[in-house]
Amino acid sequence: MTSTETYELSYMGANLVAQQLAWNMTEGWMQGDDAANAYYRPVETFEERFGAFVDLAVEAGFKTIDVWTGQLNWTWATDAHLSAARRVLDARGVQVASYAGSFGKTADDFQRVCDVAAALNTTILGGICEALAQDREGVLEILRRTGRILALENHPEKTPAEILARIGDDHDVLGTAVDTGWWGTQGYSAADAIRELGATVKHVHLKDIKAEGAHESCALGDGVVPIEGCLKEMAAIGYNGPVSIEHEPDTYDPTPEVIESKRRVLAWTS
Repeated sequence: MTSTETYELSYMGANLVAQQLAWNMTEGWMQGDDAANAYYRPVETFEERFGAFVDLAVEAGFKTIDVWTGQLNWTWATDAHLSAARRVLDARGVQVASYAGSFGKTADDFQRVCDVAAALNTTILGGICEALAQDREGVLEILRRTGRILALENHPEKTPAEILARIGDDHDVLGTAVDTGWWGTQGYSAADAIRELGATVKHVHLKDIKAEGAHESCALGDGVVPIEGCLKEMAAIGYNGPVSIEHEPDTYDPTPEVIESKRRVLAWTS
């Protein structure tokens, strides 16, 4: 037993990055990202296809999801797409924990990101935002005006200090979405990172990887990331927000292992 906390566990849409490639993603992440965007973008088929994604998550036992930009991208989402997404979510009684992805280069881009998040009725934007570096004040103004939180996801960062420097003093609207797998890739204990990041943790992507220095994901508990230690540190810092189960293999459907990962998290936190 590592914790008495219970979390709202969510199904990360990006788990399906290789789905539209028939689970044969041979050219890296952007190959899957491009394929997903091409699949979901046509408005005439969007509602059915987005509905199938949500149904997959529900059938896997999740009432909460993270909508990935591959499935609903702010660069192409029209009012018709947003209305269709809202109908799908309402019909199934599913909540959105976060909007996940890359959030543009300008304040105008970021405003559209927040418009999509509003339609999804989610506060957390979890991902990468070049616009924060290009126009920090513009992004901060939009966040404060719209009531959103930008949770910066660690990818290239090698230490929590790098994330904390990007957050600075703007704790009211900036935080971090901890990707435990990427901390493992960088050779930094994800449990230690959570402790050091403390109150800036606004979302958690629980991910395990097979080996340091690479980024081949696996079921939680089967790799090198100290997942139980992460849960213990989440409890210690008083984190009670959403927790995404994330697993994004190139060559197979991760959903059975995501289901098992959820079972393990519930056992570890019972």
